[in-house]
Amino acid sequence: MEIYLDNSATTRVLPEVKDLVVRAMTEDYGNPSSMHRKGVEAEQYVRRAREQIAATLKASEREIFFTSGGTESDNWALVGGAMANRRKGRHIITTAIEHPAVIQPLMLLKELGFDVTFLPVDGHGLVDPAAVAEALREDTILVSVMYVNNEVGAMEPVEEIGRIVKAFDPSILFHVDAVQAYGKTEVIPRRIRADLISVSGHKIHAPKGTGFLYVREKTKIRPIILGGGQQGGMRSGTDNVPGIAGLGLAASIACADIEAKAGQMRALRDRLAAGIADIPDVRINSGSGEQSAPHILNASFTGIRSEVLLHALEDKGISVSAGSACSTNKKLPVSPVLKELGLEKKHLESALRFSFSTLNTEQEVDETVRALHELVPVLRRYTRH
Repeated sequence: MEIYLDNSATTRVLPEVKDLVVRAMTEDYGNPSSMHRKGVEAEQYVRRAREQIAATLKASEREIFFTSGGTESDNWALVGGAMANRRKGRHIITTAIEHPAVIQPLMLLKELGFDVTFLPVDGHGLVDPAAVAEALREDTILVSVMYVNNEVGAMEPVEEIGRIVKAFDPSILFHVDAVQAYGKTEVIPRRIRADLISVSGHKIHAPKGTGFLYVREKTKIRPIILGGGQQGGMRSGTDNVPGIAGLGLAASIACADIEAKAGQMRALRDRLAAGIADIPDVRINSGSGEQSAPHILNASFTGIRSEVLLHALEDKGISVSAGSACSTNKKLPVSPVLKELGLEKKHLESALRFSFSTLNTEQEVDETVRALHELVPVLRRYTRH
């Protein structure tokens, strides 16, 4: 029995999405920039996907730009947004637990002369909106806060932060990395007052290498990929028609009955948390309730290194993660996110992330709980002290 509990790393492509992608690759394979019939057919896939995604955001189709995924969307939002507004100022605000796809572009901007403020978070991974308000300055041009943290599932108060930012200065760009939020909770740009929102396809059962950036109309942002002038000159490069088609369908499916789906995932998450609660020396690092995402549970199994328990579970057909999968470093460095939460070393070194999708079942959770009850005492017995 294969049990896949690493859906925050990537998800399995839905069968109907796969079928649409294959059709766009093998039958309607034209270049959407071409004027002949094959090109028009391909363009219709792109147009339909843009309509589907805009509907999920209650946004205009003109505000949707397709990218290669969350990393490109984050890079474009930050670098393109900062460069377009640098005459107004060079101050940027973010949090200390952002994804590397946000942190690294901001480090580049620092090298280019921008001033970046990294705000701390509390023990649950939440940034204080009052700290954002205090950090705002006359030369602030961009605020970037993730919607859901990818390691512990903290749901940041982006709606309140958006109100604070826009009340201070409506011209400040507000960017929200919604890679772990989209398809798990309603993401409505107007509600959170976001100018830029990043989304990745492979987190919502679409193909890898797909994503989009929501850009509010009249937002000042420079393109960072230049060439043939596709997507109105905002993001050049031949459209990935099969991927875009799959992304549109997956987005439509993920956001339909979203509250019911979120409730299903939260029930599985809570079932796992309750099932491991009576294992001695287990620490739940994720929060609970509305301030925590429905699909992520991070827990430390004190006395066992993360990679040891991860591989022991893998031997039983259970796939989990030891932090973010968005790194080529397989040696599992200590998570900077968990360090920011103030965890002790013993908890940092023993943390695992379990992440769910609607494809998971109660039976899979119960089997995982049984495996952990069996493995943890045995592995602790053989741990060197």
